[in-house]
Amino acid sequence: MQEPNQQIAKTLKSLRAEQGWSLDRTAKETGVSKAMLGQIERGESSPTIATLWKIAGGFNTSLSSFLEIAPDRAQETVIRSATALRSQPSPDQMLVAPLFPHDDRFGFEMFELTLLPGYERYSEPHEPGVTEHVVVISGVMELLIDGAWITLEKGAAVRFAGDKPHGYRNLHSEPAVIHDVIHYDRDR
Repeated sequence: MQEPNQQIAKTLKSLRAEQGWSLDRTAKETGVSKAMLGQIERGESSPTIATLWKIAGGFNTSLSSFLEIAPDRAQETVIRSATALRSQPSPDQMLVAPLFPHDDRFGFEMFELTLLPGYERYSEPHEPGVTEHVVVISGVMELLIDGAWITLEKGAAVRFAGDKPHGYRNLHSEPAVIHDVIHYDRDR
């Protein structure tokens, strides 16, 4: 697996080339400054997960495409280890394991996310039709849905519209580990 900054830089360059977009156009489409995009492409900056989401949304692509090379389509059975995949791809207080990167055949990506104590992130709406499914594996976390924070403990599961503002936080002293399945409705 490549270093996260290298994979992110390579993916951003590739997407810009595919679209034929300049840095100015990319900044307009993603809401991320031209200077920041240049730093990311040169591997000089570790973007936050929120920034990666903005970039992914601007390109109408998945978050996992920035974190890992697309899976081999020839494999029907795939076995992956969160322990082997877990990394901190950005300066956020969150560890990410892309358990199943996005695959158009299935329309979703699945992450194990570890929200470290003190982590808080507000997420702008994802592209229309995105639905998230969150299951708490361990610890306690809070999820911002429809303008209200709800507390979720181990075993709790929630599905919500990811195309509306939402957020995640861990105000507790222990990490909270969740599985997050993000479904993209490309037919909308």
